[in-house]
Amino acid sequence: MGLGRYGGGAGAARYLIGKGFDVTVTDLASETELAEAVDSIRDLVDEGSARLHLGEHNVSDFTTCTLLVANPAVRKPWENRFIRSAQAAGVRITTEIGLAIDAIPRSCRVVGVTGSAGKSTTSAMLHAGLVGAGCNSILGGNIGGSLLGSVDSIEPDSTIVLELSSAMLWWLAQPGTTERGAFLDAALITNISPNHLDWHGTEEHYRLSKLGIASLLKPEAPLITGKGANSEYAPNYAIELIDELPELHTPGGHNRLNASAALKACELLGCDLARAVQGVAEFAGLPHRLEFVGELRGVRWYNDSKSTTAEATSLALDALAPNPVHLIVGGSDKGVDLSPIADLAGRAASLVCIGQTGQAIAELAGVDYAGTLEQAVEALSKKTVRGDAVVLSPGCASFDQFRNFEHRGDLFKELVHSLA
Repeated sequence: MGLGRYGGGAGAARYLIGKGFDVTVTDLASETELAEAVDSIRDLVDEGSARLHLGEHNVSDFTTCTLLVANPAVRKPWENRFIRSAQAAGVRITTEIGLAIDAIPRSCRVVGVTGSAGKSTTSAMLHAGLVGAGCNSILGGNIGGSLLGSVDSIEPDSTIVLELSSAMLWWLAQPGTTERGAFLDAALITNISPNHLDWHGTEEHYRLSKLGIASLLKPEAPLITGKGANSEYAPNYAIELIDELPELHTPGGHNRLNASAALKACELLGCDLARAVQGVAEFAGLPHRLEFVGELRGVRWYNDSKSTTAEATSLALDALAPNPVHLIVGGSDKGVDLSPIADLAGRAASLVCIGQTGQAIAELAGVDYAGTLEQAVEALSKKTVRGDAVVLSPGCASFDQFRNFEHRGDLFKELVHSLA
């Protein structure tokens, strides 16, 4: 249920077909909308192993199957009539991450990372620290793709780092999602602040789903917690900034805190800490997260397209200070208050507004509306001077002008490179 665009649905389909299942892939989106994802399983469709039912759902698909694999992106699944039909028919329901956890060798160590902000970077830093310390580490989960295609090649002494979203964690708390009980050898919660209320319905539901990661810990497994993330389920180790950290390739105080959290996990897992520090220090950063694009005529350009909240945009601004920072902001409308983004005009060298929300942000901030990303880059190429920094950090989702945040960030990088 839900092929999706990030590889989880395709990975689950291919894995289950390999296990001898007949698979129906159903999604409310059309084949045209899912063209890239459908192409990734075209061979399965052509050979008849996978049947596509796109553009709608049919209740009979949900009540006559042996197993339902639900995409975590499906909002409020406890209210979804198709999932409820499957439950009423006695169908076992799981998710792609549930299948992956069941398939991971029991001898592997598994570490879960979640949080409202910084979980992807912290997961990747933890992976880099483990590799630097000589551990056989594998990174997966919400960070993209599917582990299911490589589970057969996982070495028995591997450490698996799983980025886990609030939706994934809600599902993992449901009976039948996995065949395992508590499976985490360590867990890390970077922070908790209100988010994804369209999925959860309330702030409390979201918070409890995040905190639920602690209930997946094995006895005596450590839990590392940041702001707003204390839990009664396990001993808590607070995230504290490591002052003696070397300079990181990833800028900003928030990334030094992410690095400190990752290294605390490395320490509690018994790694060689000096080597782990080196691995984290050399981590180059993730695409679309304060990603350095290039320096042109003394102006440094950064792609932070993953930023979809005002808080994330503010962190990007702080990370690049004390340089004069020009912010490109705006995108699709999530119905949230836009004034915190507009307020950044007082701290930025300039605020360049684009997209669906750009007009409203521009009016609130008392600046001109640029319109498109192309127009914003062109304008900034003419007004910036040596020593300035430009960052695409929209503070808004991307679905007004782009397929996703990656599409937005990739176009930005192309535009910057074209300036050369």
